[in-house]
Parts: sequence; structure tokens; C-alpha cells
Amino acid sequence: MKRQGGFTLIEMVVVIVILGILAVTAAPRFLNLQDDARASALQGLKGAVDGAAGIVYGKSAILGLEAQPNPTDKVENIEVAYGYPTASENGIAEAFVSEDWVFITGDKNTAVTVNALNEGEIAFTFKDRKDAGCFVKYTQSKLDSDNQIVPAKAEVIGGNGCKGTAPATAPQPDQGQNG
Repeated sequence: MKRQGGFTLIEMVVVIVILGILAVTAAPRFLNLQDDARASALQGLKGAVDGAAGIVYGKSAILGLEAQPNPTDKVENIEVAYGYPTASENGIAEAFVSEDWVFITGDKNTAVTVNALNEGEIAFTFKDRKDAGCFVKYTQSKLDSDNQIVPAKAEVIGGNGCKGTAPATAPQPDQGQNG
């Protein structure tokens, strides 16, 4: 009698079970699309905020407001300081209008515990606020210690998929949400 080579049914079932266990444990690591999408959305938001600030600065320069510190100066109803939009509801939040994001300021006892917002800073985060540690922080322009103008800047906070970066207390949006 010839002995047939190959797998028995039990061996095949064991191999399939092992492959199934490996797939279940490894798939989330390689298919982490939601965190990647969230991080990409934050980078896109940062680009949009930078673009809006740049456009306002260009219009401010045309009007001769690029060296004026007074935030009551306005370019098309947008408050500016040193030519860039201020970090306020009437500044960058007015220049950047979107229904997908809400803004957070540090002046109404908001609980931003990852990086506290200082005066002259505002943050934008996802409207659904599932990951409160994910936001783009905008810092308005100001004078440095040498009386040189520091341009406004936007930076992504917690942009690595925002996993594990959410603060203990989520930041609360201002009552005047933008969008």
C-alpha cells in the first residue's frame, strides 16, 4: 500500500486557525487607516490655516498694516496684528471658515490640558471631537525680545493619529463655534 503525501484534515485546520489568529492580531497594525486619515486631515487643516493667514498678510501688506500691532485694524472684517490674523474669533477663525472644524480659545476657561493655550493662541479641532488631543494650534504674530516681528504660525498637536494623546479633560469649544 502506498503512503500518500500531504496534510491531514487536522493539520490543515490547525494551520488555518493559526493564520486566522495572526491575521486578527496583525491586521490592525497594518490597516490603521482611521489614524492615518485623522493625521492627514490635521495636516490639511494646518495648510488651510497657513494659507488663510498668508492671504490675509498679503492684503495687510497692500494696506500698509504689516507693521501695526493694533488688533482692531481689520482687513475685510478680519482682525490683524502685524499683518497676520489675530488668534481670535474675529481673526483667523473669521478668515478660515469651515463646517468640519470648531475653534477653541484659552480665554474662557477651556480645559486644554495637552498644551495649554496662551494669550495669542487659538486651536481648531474636529467638529465631532472624538479625539480631543488632536488639534491645530495657531499662534498670532508678535514682537520678539529684539523687537522683530515673529510671523504667525500653525502647528499640529497630537497629529500622529492622535492615539494616546487625548487630554484627561477634553477641550470645550467656545459658545460661538465657527461652522
